[in-house]
Amino acid sequence: MDANSVQQTKKPLFSKLPAKYAAWIIPLILSGLMSATLSCINLLMNIGLIDGFTIKWLSTWLFSWLIAYPVVLIFLPLVRRLTSLIVDMTPQ
Repeated sequence: MDANSVQQTKKPLFSKLPAKYAAWIIPLILSGLMSATLSCINLLMNIGLIDGFTIKWLSTWLFSWLIAYPVVLIFLPLVRRLTSLIVDMTPQ
């Protein structure tokens, strides 16, 4: 059995969403990763590695993500316009 036949027999864990949802999923993942990283670093700088840090960080992160996701959605059109002023966006 070669590698191609093994890959073909794997079943996905879930069905993928259509491509039209990428405009919502990309900012969701990006805002989640960024808010998680920033809240962790900010918490470490302000209170240090204390007992219960993980629980405090998770609650801080979830609150930050609640704010970060709508902010990303609001500013994304502006960032795209600013990027097009700096970067040649014509397809190659």
